[in-house]
Amino acid sequence: MSTTLNTSLPDDVPTPRKRGRLQLILLLLVAVGPMILATFMYQWRFWVPDGRNYHGTLIGNGTQLADIGVQGAAQERWQLLVTAPGDCAEDCRELVYAARQIHIGLNREAARASHGLVIARPLDAAYDEQLRREYPQLGRYSLDSVVYQKAMPDTPEAQLWIVDPHGNLVLRYDSKTTGKDILNDLRLLLKLSQIG
Repeated sequence: MSTTLNTSLPDDVPTPRKRGRLQLILLLLVAVGPMILATFMYQWRFWVPDGRNYHGTLIGNGTQLADIGVQGAAQERWQLLVTAPGDCAEDCRELVYAARQIHIGLNREAARASHGLVIARPLDAAYDEQLRREYPQLGRYSLDSVVYQKAMPDTPEAQLWIVDPHGNLVLRYDSKTTGKDILNDLRLLLKLSQIG
């Protein structure tokens, strides 16, 4: 009685080589697939969430202080800068006060930030004296109004900016934004940042 051994596999059973190729393809899809999907999402703006965690206008395009006409601002810490392209009127004064209160509100993190006023025109004598007396840590810088008007043609009123230690503009606020919202944004930036 002779028995023949059938060594061939049925057609529906994958060979080890086919199984290996399938595993390789699946592994590549798992590793590279999310990167490809993220690239397409970024390029064509689909499935991008509309929500945001900040309250100001995000700059995020590499704009520096010099690009909006700020001259002489030190750049070793995070900064809360108030720009006044005209006179430092009521909205400007409110933002200067808010910048100081936000800086104080940082508590332990206050050493990582500073606050300043960037003006295109000289302050009136009474307000200048008040700032010297009540705001001794306020930095003062000059603003080139021609450069500022080119960079910010639609914002003639005072603005408060959060600036990173490299001099990049990060967020911008007008006088209607509450100090609490700005403080929360700055705290989040300081928490996430390894610089300054």
